Parts: sequence; C-alpha cells; structure tokens
Amino acid sequence: MLKHLRTFFTHRQSLAIGMIFISVGFLFGNWATLIPYIKQKFDLNDAQLGLLLLSLPLGATTMNPFSTYFINRFGMRNTTVIGLILLSTTYIIPVSIHFLPFVVAGLIAVGMSLSVTNVAMNTCVTSLEHQYRINIMSTCHGMFSAGLMFGSIAASILQGMQILPSYQMLAIAIALIILVFLLRPTILSIHEEKINDSDSGGAKFILPKGPLLLMILISLCTNITEGTMADWTAVYMKDIVQTDAYFIGWGLAGYSMFMALGRFLGDALIPRFGGNNVIRAGGVIVALGVLIAIFLPSTISAIIGFTMVGAGVSCAAPVLYGSAARVPGMAKGAGLATMNTFSMAGFLAGPVIIGFISKSVNLPFAFSLVAILAIIWAFLVNRVKLY
Repeated sequence: MLKHLRTFFTHRQSLAIGMIFISVGFLFGNWATLIPYIKQKFDLNDAQLGLLLLSLPLGATTMNPFSTYFINRFGMRNTTVIGLILLSTTYIIPVSIHFLPFVVAGLIAVGMSLSVTNVAMNTCVTSLEHQYRINIMSTCHGMFSAGLMFGSIAASILQGMQILPSYQMLAIAIALIILVFLLRPTILSIHEEKINDSDSGGAKFILPKGPLLLMILISLCTNITEGTMADWTAVYMKDIVQTDAYFIGWGLAGYSMFMALGRFLGDALIPRFGGNNVIRAGGVIVALGVLIAIFLPSTISAIIGFTMVGAGVSCAAPVLYGSAARVPGMAKGAGLATMNTFSMAGFLAGPVIIGFISKSVNLPFAFSLVAILAIIWAFLVNRVKLY
C-alpha cells in the first residue's frame, strides 16, 4: 500500500518536483487564510469579495493558452523554476497594497503565474512517470495539499500573533526563492518533455465531447468544490462559526490534511478499487461533510466536516487528469490541455459563484451548492470509464 510513497520520497527528482508542489500549496494556503483580512480591510460584502476573487481566475485563464508556448520556449524545467519565483513574489502584492484596483492587478498577476507554474510542474511529473515508469501524480498533488495545510496553519498562528500579512508573505517569498535555487540543479536534471502540436493533435485546446465532456463536467464539480474550500473556508470559520482568531485557518487545515492523506494513498487506492469507485465514494463523503458543517456550525464539528470534504475530493484531480490523458482516439496532449483549462476555471471561478449566492441568501446556503455538486458527480461517474 505504501510502496509508492517509499519510491517517491527516495527518488531525488520526484521529491524535488514534489517540493515545488508543496511550495505552491503553501503560498495558496497562506493567501486563502488571509482572505477574511482582505474582506475586512476593504469592508467588502460577500458579493464584492467574490468579484475581487474573480481577478485570480481572470489572470489564470488569460495565461493558460500561452502556457505551452512558455514550456516550449524555455523548457518545462526552467518554466517551473521561474514560475515559482514569480508566484512567490506576486503573492506579496494583494496583501500589501491599500488601493483596491492594485489588489485586483496583483491577483491577476498571481493567476497568470499560477497557471504557467501549474502546467509546467505537472508536465515535469508526467515526464518522470514516463522515464522511470513510476506513479507519482497523485502523491505530487498530495504534496500540494500538504502545503495548503501547513500554509493555512502558519497563517492562522501568525494572524493570532498579529503579524502584518505583508511581512508574512515577504518572509515566505524569500524562503521559497532560496528553496527554489537549492532545488534548481535537481529539477534541471529531469528529462525535458515538451507539449507540441504532434502531442496535442495539432491543437492546444479542443471542444470537448463524448467521454472527455463527461470527465470535464465531473471535473467542474470537483474543482468548484476545491476552490470553494480554499477561498471560503476561512471566511466560514470567522463569520458563521465565529471561532477564535487562532482557529480561523484550521477548517482549511483539516480539509487540506485529509486531502493530502487521500492523495498520498491515491497511487495505491486508485489501481486497486478503480477510478470510478473512488470518485463515487468521494462524492458521498463530500456531501456528508458539507452537511455537517452547515447544520452543526461549531468549531470542532465544522473542522470535522471540512476534513471529510478533503478526504472525499482528494483523488478526483489525479484520476481525472490521468483519464483525460488516456481518452480513446485522442492524443494525450489535447485531452490534458482541455481538461486543465476547465479545471482551472472551475477551481478559481467557483468561489465567485459562492460569493454571489452568499450575498443573495447566506453563506451556509451557498455551501449547500457543494453538497449538490458532490451528488451530481457521484451520478455522472457511472456514465464514463475512469482510470
């Protein structure tokens, strides 16, 4: 069951790219926990906050079609290194600026950096899996979730200590840039793999249909769930649960911890039980977890509910990304590029929808959308073959 983890943590190149994943997650976890600070700082209601959060997906979706260009121009390895440096730097902007339009610009820059880094580091993982015949995709996504957990816990503690967010993000950026330069020689030793026209069937993006369309519909449900948890869990803990400042980030931390655990086990569980069964069971667990958080809004029960959501959605991305790369009759590059576009859109635009629903009704009602989406993907998974 744990043999794949031993392989991952003893394989130098796999561990290096895993550290990139954990760094991206750590940055996102810090930012997500600071969202209530941004909301209070600019006196935003939920709808206005949702519109502000739209800036990040705007930058990501704008840059996503150009990601393959940067990978082909500079190589997946250099793009990964440069992307994380840019991402670490741009995350300083939204928490340091006192003029809201500049916050918007900063989030757009974050989204652009995140999009390029995401495609580049996943391409590195694919190259390692092909070169060494190992399964590390789910584990690498688990490293991202672990980073999300550590980032949210760190941000919660620093908020409780009343450390200024601008100082916090600056210190994190410096530490991660140093880490990148330490990892750079190992990352540059990974076999270079490009995403070119022959890989993608002559197109970077195709109009989805058939099995790929069903996979994308499931992916939209799971990614809206992930985006909602990332951007709104801390707000839920502060505004609805009304927990102590030290615990604002613990709902996100619990979610991230169980997502990480699920993904660390995913490379063993998915081949054993099948992608369909894993995602179907996950949908049921997510729905139950959200209902617990809605109907029992105390600190402990909310954290338990959010941990269930993390466990349920954990293996969705590895299964769907892997399945999109193996759609019958389609080159892997085409399916993967198309899946990435919709996945990014769901992850980053979903929180905007939650914001508008929350403003119109309330935040618990908006969270019920996640439970509905979980049931929808549990039924949709019966209509397509996943790997």
